[in-house]
Amino acid sequence: MKKIGLISDTHAYIDPSVFKFFEKVDEIWHAGDIGSEEVSDRLAAFKPYKAVYGNIDGGKLRTMHPKNLHFLCERVKVFMTHIGGPALKYNEEVRKQIIDQSPALFICGHSHILKVIFDKKFNMLYMNPGAAGIHGFHKVKTLLRFSVDEDKIKYLEVIELGHRSSSH
Repeated sequence: MKKIGLISDTHAYIDPSVFKFFEKVDEIWHAGDIGSEEVSDRLAAFKPYKAVYGNIDGGKLRTMHPKNLHFLCERVKVFMTHIGGPALKYNEEVRKQIIDQSPALFICGHSHILKVIFDKKFNMLYMNPGAAGIHGFHKVKTLLRFSVDEDKIKYLEVIELGHRSSSH
């Protein structure tokens, strides 16, 4: 079983409490709009780390991380990208990859809206952890924490880090 900490839209800011909430995870996944190499480096130094770049991420972050990431966690096929389109109404590029790859778990960020929903049409779980940074229209900084056990996703937790304007 692997414990995963899922974060997105940090926009160059990492709330200090992220390290407390992700203390017992095995891996951290970042769904884009990292915002700075420093945020990426700090997360990668803390735990094994996977990330995709987002629309605000510049040249160096785009060389460090791919736009799309397809990987296996235990026996769960995962597809992670930053801009997926609205839940259940994916953009054309994402829709094509979902059809071609048949992931069991699709992860995106970008909207700053935390949402987890099962997509019956594609038989997959959609996860967007919301936004953990202090830039954007979201009111509360959020993360997700969950476990992958063989081919099952379990123990999903929503973590609120406080109001967007507060730094801890």
